[in-house]
Amino acid sequence: MSDEQPINTSLTEPLAFMEVPGNPPRYKDWTEKPVHYFTVVEKDGGAVLGYLWAGDEDDAAAYEPLQAGGPKAVNEGMSWITHLRSGKARGLTPSQTLAELYADPDPGGRGRPLPGSLADAPNAAAVEALARQA
Repeated sequence: MSDEQPINTSLTEPLAFMEVPGNPPRYKDWTEKPVHYFTVVEKDGGAVLGYLWAGDEDDAAAYEPLQAGGPKAVNEGMSWITHLRSGKARGLTPSQTLAELYADPDPGGRGRPLPGSLADAPNAAAVEALARQA
């Protein structure tokens, strides 16, 4: 009789992600195409929390937390993701949702758009790289 225990393959095989039907509609979270973005700052104090970007060509939009912002910046993302999902559910393009959020000085959550920060980037990777800088 052997002392070896059989290996539980459910612990060693890669997990497969399967989207369940009925989840809220959402934009893709990546694009190699051009995007528009704005800076998200704290309502109190004005510290940068991250960046919200959108690109219509791939129906994509996402929030990129500022790496140096720590958990506060990451946690703020849920508020912006909720707004993005709402825009998608209402049939708005990513850039329409971005424009709507940029125009709202108090969209809820702890962050707000930084006036004058709307800009263009060549793709989502450029915004992600911006969020990694500190």
